[in-house]
Amino acid sequence: MKQGNIGSFFKRPQTSNEPSFEGSSKRPCSNSNQSIPSVSNVNPQTPQNPQPTTTPTHSTTNADLNDLPQDPADRPRISTYNPNQRDEVRRAYLLKGPCQPKGHTFPSKLIGSKHRRFVVGWFDHFDWLEYSKKEDKAYCLNCYVFGDMVGQQGGRDAFVTEGFNSWSKKEALRIHVGNVGSLHNKARQKCEFLLKEKQSISFALNKQTELELNNYKIRLLASVKACIYLLKNALPFRGHDESSDSISRGLFIDTISLIRDENKSIFDVTLENAPQNNQVTCPRTQKQLVECFSKEITSSICNEIGDDVFGLLVDESSDVSLKEQMAIVLRYVDSLGIVKERFIAVVHVKDTSSLTLKNAIDDVLTSHKLSITQIRGQGYDGASNMRGAFNGLKALILQENELAHYVHCFAHQLQLVIVAVAKKHEGVKDFFEQIALVVNVVCASCKRKDILREKARESVQKAIGKGELETGRGLNQESSLARAGDTRWGSHLKTIISLMKLYPEILEVLAYVEEEGSTLANRNQAAGILSYFKSLDFIFYLHLMFEVFSLTGILSKHLQRKDQDILEAASLVRATMDALKALRDTGFDNILSKVFSFRRKHDMDIVDMTDNYVTSRNRRTKFTNQYHYEVEIFNTVVDMQVIEIGDRFSELSTQLLEYMGALSPCNSFARFDKTKLLKLSELYKDDFDDSERGDLEGELEIYYHAVHKDDRFIGLKGIADLSRLLVELGKHRSYPLVYRLLKLVLVLPVATATVERCFSAMKLIKTDLRNKMGDDFMNDALVCNVEKEALLKVKLEDVMERFQKMSTRKFHI
Repeated sequence: MKQGNIGSFFKRPQTSNEPSFEGSSKRPCSNSNQSIPSVSNVNPQTPQNPQPTTTPTHSTTNADLNDLPQDPADRPRISTYNPNQRDEVRRAYLLKGPCQPKGHTFPSKLIGSKHRRFVVGWFDHFDWLEYSKKEDKAYCLNCYVFGDMVGQQGGRDAFVTEGFNSWSKKEALRIHVGNVGSLHNKARQKCEFLLKEKQSISFALNKQTELELNNYKIRLLASVKACIYLLKNALPFRGHDESSDSISRGLFIDTISLIRDENKSIFDVTLENAPQNNQVTCPRTQKQLVECFSKEITSSICNEIGDDVFGLLVDESSDVSLKEQMAIVLRYVDSLGIVKERFIAVVHVKDTSSLTLKNAIDDVLTSHKLSITQIRGQGYDGASNMRGAFNGLKALILQENELAHYVHCFAHQLQLVIVAVAKKHEGVKDFFEQIALVVNVVCASCKRKDILREKARESVQKAIGKGELETGRGLNQESSLARAGDTRWGSHLKTIISLMKLYPEILEVLAYVEEEGSTLANRNQAAGILSYFKSLDFIFYLHLMFEVFSLTGILSKHLQRKDQDILEAASLVRATMDALKALRDTGFDNILSKVFSFRRKHDMDIVDMTDNYVTSRNRRTKFTNQYHYEVEIFNTVVDMQVIEIGDRFSELSTQLLEYMGALSPCNSFARFDKTKLLKLSELYKDDFDDSERGDLEGELEIYYHAVHKDDRFIGLKGIADLSRLLVELGKHRSYPLVYRLLKLVLVLPVATATVERCFSAMKLIKTDLRNKMGDDFMNDALVCNVEKEALLKVKLEDVMERFQKMSTRKFHI
């Protein structure tokens, strides 16, 4: 017997007493606050006898299984899908699970004389229950999936089409379930049969031998292991030709070949030795396996968060096919008290308007059973569509959740300080413009780059011969000019270091271009750059910016750590400002001595600082060289850096930072202040009620005296270490309110470095050669590659089980 659609085995002829559920293409969405008296008055054992309805023509449109509506109120009826695809749609909804936004703030409405609302605890008692945030109504997933095949019972239609919102009648949920033979339980049984095909009639008619089943398991396991290797290393899957006689079959087939070459026992049951229709290597199978890994990873992340609070980090960038992609990262504190930043999705957005981004974020969170109301911190890169005060993404989220405190990405702010100074100071601006020109000139051709490398090699050999350089593993590596970028963190410092290291070689290349340039314009340009590079102004700016970027570079590296907390980041900002102020007070003489030493090393004249300063156009000024370099350049540039850092990093409320500082364990909790911490709890009014704030005051007192004298808390560097140690010692249970306050501070984001890493991985996965990769496949592959640690922890049995449930399989394990 031909194996058909599983739904056909359960479908029975429609009688006059069984209505058709195919009359509407969408669930009606009513905004009226109606009650359903029929629910409480209907015996669940007695089906209703409505008048039969006409059956409409079925839709032949194929649905995108990865883009099914999340909200139950938006879902079309199953009967409107193509008959050949309905089981796939059913599976997709069952694998996603019911829409249960547990962290959502459920609105209340007046029922009788009392205000009632949906109770989130109902999700734990009724696993079939769904909630529509759009309509503030409840639905039944089981009856939606198979409601058109089992008929109708009293009150069931309220959970399928109209939606249930009589929040004062919890008994209506139990009545809907009914007894063992109720239509709800029949629909539930069909859902279980659909996901457990071993119990289906089609499986019984196509019995498999133990040998065939074992061979199938071997093939599937080999494909799963091949996926892990390729995903971990961001390697491509598909080849140009995956036929058996092709030599360009792709890495997926080649990896399976390597696996079986090392394990001869599976050679006879895999690839060309397997049945042609069951090799478990087709493109669809590859994508489904990647999706299984991705779903397991995101499920583990979201289960780890649960109903707890988290921070939201978002950034956007275009991929190689010029599609705008938005990456979403969640920052939270796990059960061990460790701060984590986890990537959960990259979403293609058709435009970058703040409303589009907000809706996309809401859909992603809802699909993972999370809610915007759980957000306690949001961090972006500072673009106008993100942080706009009125219509930005920050403002839209704050309208829905006022506790989602916004933190401008610290690392982006630091980079903007550098850009701002470059634009405001004419000398610094000209300095970076000349650097950009020299990189273009020196790296314009392979011949010039070869000259640079050869000259650098000769210089290293001479220095080693004179004993000026040490030799050893990893030393004296070949280097080249680095190009500075306003949006690349730390790139300016790398450029300056390469200029100082390759300075004589760069002069030789410029002299070569001045003599041998192909055009007069090229020769004149090289001559102008060469003249500037030999000037004292350039050498002074080179060493000054090196000192400034060395100080800010340390801060930049710290801000790119995943486990960085906001208090430590704020402390580093203050320390950087203090270091710049110290440089301003005492650093000029040190820099000037380094400049003179650099000029002597390269056989350049030493300028008398008491002489009048001469401009690049040979015009003598009335100011001395000392005044020009110390006052007009050094003092001005450093002052601008200090002022810009102070202005940029004041966007987060200084009051909020002051309150949070009282949690710091540094110097034996020297900054502990109970009054400030109580005020901090008042900023999170939804997380602490009035009675808990009263309890918090006493708990803080006991907490301080307990940890202040405990030697195990000595030497802690920040609140991230404090959180981890509290959980390790079990004191988070002794002081639950203090620990809750600590977590609220820890989830505040510091920098979007994790999001930037996601985009770096995206460039490896979706390349010029794979620019037609679908959005869903790219998202799944990217999640697996970025979250390598979670990928390696995924159980292969769970992946294989999920894979079996995704579609009708010939073999069942």
